[in-house]
Amino acid sequence: MRETANQFVSQGWDVTVVTIADESWERDFGLDHTLSERVDPRVRIVKLPLVREDLETDIRKFSEDRALRPTQWAAAYRKKGMKEFPEPIYGGWKADLEKAVERIHRERPADLVMATCVPYVNMAAALHLWETHKVPYAIDFRDGWSVDVIDGGEAFTADSPSGVWERKVLGQALSLWLVNDPIAQWYRERHPDLADRVHVVRNGYDEDSVPARTRVPDPEAGLTFGHLGVVTSPPRILKAVLDGWRIARERDPLVARSRLEIRGQIGSGATREANAHIELIRQAQARGEAVSFGGPAPKAELADIFASWDVLLLMIMGGKYMTSGKVYEYAATGLPVMSAHAVEHDATTVMTGHPLWTGAFGFDEEALAAAYSGAAKLAVEASEKDRAAARAHAAQYARAAQLGPAVRRLIRQAVPAPEGDGSSGRPSAAPGTHEVEDLSV
Repeated sequence: MRETANQFVSQGWDVTVVTIADESWERDFGLDHTLSERVDPRVRIVKLPLVREDLETDIRKFSEDRALRPTQWAAAYRKKGMKEFPEPIYGGWKADLEKAVERIHRERPADLVMATCVPYVNMAAALHLWETHKVPYAIDFRDGWSVDVIDGGEAFTADSPSGVWERKVLGQALSLWLVNDPIAQWYRERHPDLADRVHVVRNGYDEDSVPARTRVPDPEAGLTFGHLGVVTSPPRILKAVLDGWRIARERDPLVARSRLEIRGQIGSGATREANAHIELIRQAQARGEAVSFGGPAPKAELADIFASWDVLLLMIMGGKYMTSGKVYEYAATGLPVMSAHAVEHDATTVMTGHPLWTGAFGFDEEALAAAYSGAAKLAVEASEKDRAAARAHAAQYARAAQLGPAVRRLIRQAVPAPEGDGSSGRPSAAPGTHEVEDLSV
């Protein structure tokens, strides 16, 4: 999202980003302000005071009904959210989002709206400006809505409330961006009349997030295996990964001398770092298995973190419809990558041809144990030529290389340049510091 906004600014556009207040982000997943430092200062940021009441943890702010009947309150809260838009919790934001974009459009008439999902209710605001002011819009779908990216297949039927909304919104969109080819193909088949509007725009990686060079492994001292990313997979996946690690340490002297470091977000809301995943890590620590958890990692520190590791552990749930936000960075580091995900997975598509990849073997403990040993061997034996080849393989996924062409294509669709004018879109705001507005709706 940051790169999309920056790309539009670089093309001469005046960009307003609509988001929620910092306090709301903190309540949900937290904030990494080092990401904000690379937002172009000409971008205007409007922050809406929308919150998830279900994530409130201060019991003094609970209603009597929530305090006495929390389960029933939560069910009623989700049902209430579905009244305006078929998305639990976030559906209730529809009216406020529509009012916000209406006000922004009155102040600075928009030539194009891009709705980024999730939540999917963002699409309703884009549709609103189209229906009221004929402002064209595009949908940055990422994982899609009607496809179940975890288990595969259909998330909801075409005639369900969600299906009706999806068709209504997509039918008027200029362009649909999907994160990988399997999801894009799903939408081309589900909506064949919209197939020419569907485009694959992968997440990619920021080049400043990968180290310029990696360290030289020291097999006598042992290696450091590292996992970086949000841990949202079912606990059984983490258990298999830790069990495989234990078995590898029992059988392989090099792995026995090594360490496994886990960094990233574990859980959200009140369950952040207070869930089954953390308990599994603590149990491994108690058994002396050289496993540690270092918490979330600021974006600005990623290159240094990668440079301190010898092997990367790529642990992801899902199948062919799932990619990963981290696989691109992993591929670009020049480090060996050990996969802990399904064999038929879009991360396999990204990693195929990578000279320092172990391959994917699912979540069988024995297969994972062998993969740890194989990855350790790769780390010790890899040459600088191998590492350079790994970085070259990943270069196609640099974020600017993914987003730049997509933004330029969308600009041509939305606002064709006047004849004889090489520019596109409205003039950008003057350079300076971010203009941030907390907007009451």
